[in-house]
Amino acid sequence: MSTESNSTSDPQPDLQKVSEAALLLRQRHQTLLLSSLNGTRPELSYAPYCCDEEGSFYIYISQLASHTENLKQHPDCSVMFIAEEQGCRNLFARERLSFSCLAELIDPQDGDYIARLEQLEQQFGEVVRLLRTLPDFCLFRLRPRDGRYVAGFGRAYQLDPLSYRASPIGPEQLGKAGQK
Repeated sequence: MSTESNSTSDPQPDLQKVSEAALLLRQRHQTLLLSSLNGTRPELSYAPYCCDEEGSFYIYISQLASHTENLKQHPDCSVMFIAEEQGCRNLFARERLSFSCLAELIDPQDGDYIARLEQLEQQFGEVVRLLRTLPDFCLFRLRPRDGRYVAGFGRAYQLDPLSYRASPIGPEQLGKAGQK
């Protein structure tokens, strides 16, 4: 459900519907956009993911990819889900959901390791079974610290990463949002 066609003059948004729309946007995606740091330079990539009941994202990525070393060296990262360009009424107001996260490498001896790989295999099929045989793949947990959902012009919300509870961001919060 894209909310980008709603009027920006709506003084009292239905925050429950905003939360539902943000969750639906995430659920429509099987991959996430991943921003990590390569030294002091930002780098953008993507990865298929799965989620746990606490709102964390899990990605299974090759050590040959630069984002893997980036996450090991600089665990602060961001993920984003964004509406498709096709069908978007205004490209400046695309619906999007982003989270600042802390990346943690999951040890293969950790009890969560096998469970998450099995979850990824259920979601993505045989390719995950093949990747599990390769020695260069590793599992990361991306723990969201805070989130932001933008439904269009003038409709930005802080989002709790676990409950998806939304609270509006107004001009007075713009300088403070995301600086936790």
